[in-house]
Amino acid sequence: MYKFTVLGLLLAVVCVVTGEYVCNGDSHLGNCSKSDLEALFDFKNGLNDPENRLSSWQGSGCCQWHGIGCNNSTGAVIMIDLHNPYPITSESSSSRYGFWNLSGDISPSLPKLKSLEHLDLSLNTFNDISIPEFLGSLKNLRYLNLSKAGFSGLIPASLGNISSLQFLDVSTEFASLSSDSLQWVAGLVSLKHLAMNEVDLSMIDSGFLGIMNRLSFLNELHLSGCQLSGSILSLNSVNVTSLSVLDLSFNSFGPGFPVWLVNISSLTYVDLSNNDLSRRIPLDLGEVPNLQYLNLAGNSNLSVSYYQLLRRSWKKIQVLNLASNKAHGKLPTSIGNMTSLTTFDLSKNEVKGGIPSSIGKLCSLKSFDLSSNNLTGSLPQFLEGTQDCVPNRPFPSLMYLRLSNNQLNLNYNLIEGPIPASLGQLSKLTNVGLGSNELNGTLPDSFGQLSGLSTLDVSSNHLTGFISEAHFAKLSKLKILHLSANSFVVNLSSNWIPPFQVRNLGMGSCYLGLSFPKWLRYQKEVRYLDFSNASISGSIPDWFWDISGNLSLLNVSFNELEGQLPNFLNVAPFADVDFSSNLLEGLIPLPVVEIELLDLSNNQISGNKLTGSIPSSIENCSYLKVLDLGNNNLSGVIPDALGQLLQLQSLHLNNNNLKGIIPPSFKNLSSLETLDLGNNSLSGNIPLWIGDGFPALRIISLRSNAFSGEIPSKLSNLSSLQILDLAENNFTGTIPASLGDLKAMANEQKIIQYLLYGKYRGLHYEESLIITLKDQSLKFNKILSLVTSIDLSGNNLNGDILESITKLSGLVVLNLSRNHITGGIPGNISNLHQLSSLDLSRNNFTGEIPSGFSSLSFLSYLNLSNNNFSGAIPYSGQLTTFDASSFDGNPGLCGGPLNIKCENDGVDSEGRVEGGKSNEGIIDKWFYLSVGVGFAAGILVPVLVISARSSWVDSYFGMVEKFIDKSGLRNLADRHGRNKG
Repeated sequence: MYKFTVLGLLLAVVCVVTGEYVCNGDSHLGNCSKSDLEALFDFKNGLNDPENRLSSWQGSGCCQWHGIGCNNSTGAVIMIDLHNPYPITSESSSSRYGFWNLSGDISPSLPKLKSLEHLDLSLNTFNDISIPEFLGSLKNLRYLNLSKAGFSGLIPASLGNISSLQFLDVSTEFASLSSDSLQWVAGLVSLKHLAMNEVDLSMIDSGFLGIMNRLSFLNELHLSGCQLSGSILSLNSVNVTSLSVLDLSFNSFGPGFPVWLVNISSLTYVDLSNNDLSRRIPLDLGEVPNLQYLNLAGNSNLSVSYYQLLRRSWKKIQVLNLASNKAHGKLPTSIGNMTSLTTFDLSKNEVKGGIPSSIGKLCSLKSFDLSSNNLTGSLPQFLEGTQDCVPNRPFPSLMYLRLSNNQLNLNYNLIEGPIPASLGQLSKLTNVGLGSNELNGTLPDSFGQLSGLSTLDVSSNHLTGFISEAHFAKLSKLKILHLSANSFVVNLSSNWIPPFQVRNLGMGSCYLGLSFPKWLRYQKEVRYLDFSNASISGSIPDWFWDISGNLSLLNVSFNELEGQLPNFLNVAPFADVDFSSNLLEGLIPLPVVEIELLDLSNNQISGNKLTGSIPSSIENCSYLKVLDLGNNNLSGVIPDALGQLLQLQSLHLNNNNLKGIIPPSFKNLSSLETLDLGNNSLSGNIPLWIGDGFPALRIISLRSNAFSGEIPSKLSNLSSLQILDLAENNFTGTIPASLGDLKAMANEQKIIQYLLYGKYRGLHYEESLIITLKDQSLKFNKILSLVTSIDLSGNNLNGDILESITKLSGLVVLNLSRNHITGGIPGNISNLHQLSSLDLSRNNFTGEIPSGFSSLSFLSYLNLSNNNFSGAIPYSGQLTTFDASSFDGNPGLCGGPLNIKCENDGVDSEGRVEGGKSNEGIIDKWFYLSVGVGFAAGILVPVLVISARSSWVDSYFGMVEKFIDKSGLRNLADRHGRNKG
């Protein structure tokens, strides 16, 4: 009896708690009125129900049906809840649940449900039908959720007639719903929750906020991604005193900042991220008493001093995201007072200075991201532990730590080793990002105790020491491991079985031993593999190709791998593959059809055992964007099949033994940016179509082949062309006057544009090219985009240098040597004010050397030797920096620096007294100083100066690379270096 009494009591409690939606009362026994029953049957008949979710909709007891709720007293239907409990976008969805979507039409019988208060059809697929107008006649409706249900078209203004409505969600995806006015919203006087995320409101002006001002009960407003624009500064008087949640993210508001937010004391959640907000963040935001969540990330013109902003009270703040703005300054010690903080993201700003130790007081912190700033110093002592947290250890809840892309130096801590071993005490850490800093020392093996760790990134530092099995002892959840660009020695036993299954594995520039690591064979899920520059030798084991099928990136470049690649490369679709700079041989393997980047350069791949040609089957790789087969021993002709690679952007076939002509099919390669066929045995004419349909082509190198015929005038149509290298061929005829119309050479290239390909940060394919200067070959990569060059040397060209060439005011290198060019140098040569290298030697030039040479302040290499120039050398200005070798072999020349006097009574052409063995001491020292300043003005000038002594080249390029890294440009082109031929 006691048990029944308890059960009765529990049932009564349930009825009180759930109310009229659940307890239907004995008097009705779940039966509906006839009109409600008919309306529900009509509604069901209009729906498509592939999983038979509505199988219970039978008989007259509709109050017992799935998704139906009735009033406990009257039996009237008051609730229809048919939302999809397993939406296809859910992580928990399976192939079965993908069919739980209802579709079809909404029956006009619904308004017959006079007592309906709750209607939820969200997360279904109603086949792009419109939201029915008749829903506006459901006068008693308090809850309406049509979100992400496949509706499209205009939202009916009739919804504004439902004055009792408290909850409305019409959020959509892909802007399939729209509204050209929000005046109807003003009729929803009872509304507490309004969500219209991703509804197209581009026709609405910022006055919509005034409409929201009339909704005195409004508690939540969600208008994310609605294409709203204009200023949101216009809300002068704030009456939305009940507003707690405001989400206006992913719109285009601006300029300015809505300072009226600081007057809404009820706010707990504000998201204005990814807009065009500008000016300063008001400091009083930190005084909004109930604010718990603030996201202003992605407003690139929004600024504030962190030192001032974070000193405010922030009494209840839990999530603070100010990433990707222009905020600056130091972090104040008062940040330790924000004790409720769980997520703290100031990444991609201009934070400087050190991290205050008071951050150790933030015991609730779960996510901490200060990456991509200008932080310096060492990690503070909070890593040693703090008495303010329970248990007594630092950050007991911290799951995400990211300090990458700063200049942190962990030397001189109180704990042993630059990276504190106490990091191993942060037992809840799931993500550690310390990459791209200046860290040194060793990696503590205490990391191996972080059993929840899924991401560990310490790449691009100065770390050293051994990586042992202890570093991975408990890392069973590890998915991303980046140790690249350090000097680790990976010391793992040959029979070690990793406790993890990683997806991303980066160990480039680490020492992995003399053979492929055997423990890799157990990694069945790896998709990203970087073993570049890892001192691996020997052949690639057969078992590797059993695990490579998931690889989207495979980089084993700069090792000493030997042997042959398999006939078929087993990698994932759209993969980037780099085998460059090894000792591989044999035939070119056939990659997967969808491969995007294939670099096999700098090997000994040849086909001497068979045909040695590039396989025609490569045409099936229609997604290829980069193909580099340079510096091998390939033979045969270039197959027409390459012309079917319509997405190809960079093609390097240089330094092989290819013969034949440029295939006509190449005219299909309209996306091409680099065409390098140099140093082969190709012949024939340059096809006329090469000047048409290549808007992005910036580099053409056909040097050292056997091409003949005239240079096509249509080359001038290549509006992006910066480098034209046709040297060492058999071209005849004159230099086309149209070359003066090359647009990209007519302007100075002032901005470094990294010519990178590939989708993986830090492992891009970087475009590079060998450019000949003063009979030396120099490789350009990082600053390649700054170079403009025409090299027509070593051909059989004749005629004059046309004045049209002097229109190329951005030209840096001009080499016309070893031809049969006649006539004089144009007098307006001074128009080439960016010229750094000029070689006209071994031609048949005549006439005087123009005085305009003296004003070419960037000119650092000049060779006019072995011509028929005559008259006095205009030895002033920049020409005083060149010695006699620049003018030798011109019998008619006189004056300094030659020891040949001009016929002017012992006075040289510039009025200086001659005689003696040297001009040193005669020329004003201050003049030389001014010349030096001119040289320092451009980044390319040192490159050309040092080309005079090859021993300086490596030192200078090292300096430039280091400068680019330190200047912050590394974040744009963080990559693993490679030597391209």
